[in-house]
Amino acid sequence: MYNDLVSNKFEFMETESTTVILGDSIEVMKSMKSSSVDLIFADEPYNIGKDFGNNKDSWKSTKDYIEWNEVWISEAMRILKDNGTMYLMTATQYLPYIDIFVQENYHVLSRIIWSYDSSGVQSKKMYGSLYEPILMFTKSAKSKITFNSSDILVEAKTGAKRGLMDYRKNPPAPYNTTKVPGNVWEFSRVRFRMEEYENHPTQKPEALLERIIKASSNEGDIVFDPFGGTFSTSAVAQKLGRRSISVDMNPEYFKIGLRRLGIASNYNGESLEKVKKKKTKNKSKKDHLSNEKDTASKVEQMELII
Repeated sequence: MYNDLVSNKFEFMETESTTVILGDSIEVMKSMKSSSVDLIFADEPYNIGKDFGNNKDSWKSTKDYIEWNEVWISEAMRILKDNGTMYLMTATQYLPYIDIFVQENYHVLSRIIWSYDSSGVQSKKMYGSLYEPILMFTKSAKSKITFNSSDILVEAKTGAKRGLMDYRKNPPAPYNTTKVPGNVWEFSRVRFRMEEYENHPTQKPEALLERIIKASSNEGDIVFDPFGGTFSTSAVAQKLGRRSISVDMNPEYFKIGLRRLGIASNYNGESLEKVKKKKTKNKSKKDHLSNEKDTASKVEQMELII
């Protein structure tokens, strides 16, 4: 799949349906064929100073960051098929700038809010942020997008829990027990204890990606992720019978992709094994984690004695 869509100048590894590329996403996209992918999910750097190990997502100014966005979004839309869909996640403070650029050049379909639970640590000086925005758009208003509504139905509380009757119908009938989700999505953030957790500061939940991929692509379609990170997009695409191409410039995350997608168990002589690490610079959190670990150890010792 790689050689069919991308010029052969980047390091990559792949299976028949999944390709993982190590490189700068803009340069990779520049080398890709136009109108070659069906769905794009982009969880871009948010320009809020997150530490990604070998680099931080920080630009000198908002202007520089938005200009960078305009470059990569233009390349992404070039490789998207005419009837394809793109989902873009960014920080709340930058979405308005990006939204304007997209409105002027493409067609916005929806503005989605991913709402999540709090970690319990909230600011005492302002309202804490408990959501992240997702912009859904396509090339033009004429694009005939894929939207598999029946594959993403959720519970309709009016019908499923309250059992109300709809008297607008003749004869009256109970309300439906399921419905298509609205544009506010509630999914838990990825926690350390969850099986899907990887060593990455901004990992997105598989459940969120499952909804996007099910709704906006079909089996055999190509899903592209320019900012692979933990390669959750490809992992979910793989489970759902889609093909995928994901890119990341960090060798450590590239190795996560190789292992997680079953592409390779070794890389340059290194055994690729999952070792979970919880990164935090917060002393109270470190103390809490240490106490939690000690407690778990004591429980294990007691179980052995019993």
